Amino acid sequence: MRAIPAAIAAARAERAGIISHHLVWVRAKDRETGAASPIGFWTGDDHREFTVGGASRLYYGAGGLLALDQIVQGVGMEVRQHQISLSGIAPEVELAIRGYEVRLAPCEIHRAEFSTETGALLAAPEMVVDGEVDAVTITTPQIGGEATVGMRVLSNAALLTRPLAIKRSDESLRARAPNDAFLQYAKISGSKGDPWGAK
Repeated sequence: MRAIPAAIAAARAERAGIISHHLVWVRAKDRETGAASPIGFWTGDDHREFTVGGASRLYYGAGGLLALDQIVQGVGMEVRQHQISLSGIAPEVELAIRGYEVRLAPCEIHRAEFSTETGALLAAPEMVVDGEVDAVTITTPQIGGEATVGMRVLSNAALLTRPLAIKRSDESLRARAPNDAFLQYAKISGSKGDPWGAK
């Protein structure tokens, strides 16, 4: 069972309402150097720094993050998809999507809850999704339309669906068992068209 911070539990018990915002953090990669270039967006009105995991992160607001599908959480190994809609004209979104490589980049989604009376953050943002960016769709609108960027995020259970390539090569097998020649023809398997029974 997930532990709820005391301040959030008390605010919910009062039933006075809570202001909730989502924060999206993408650890994109620089296409030229390969260095990590993380960037964050949130549903708030202005740019703001949040402390997540003991580190301060800058999240861009003011309409960069337009919408986020309802987050469904549950127990199990099911691969969950989360659709995020970003503004196609926000300069920070342009930089992240067109300037960096975000496909397969690690992505975190946190929920931050604020007091309705003071507007203060009740507790540290809570992670609700830990996954990776699976696909990015850039929509170019007609005249008068709205430019959007769709980003699909898969939960980390998707990592369990990938085969381990290191277990399929002759070199990796011989590193573990030098006399095992089972995969010696793995590289050319399927490329030769010898008929059955031919020498």
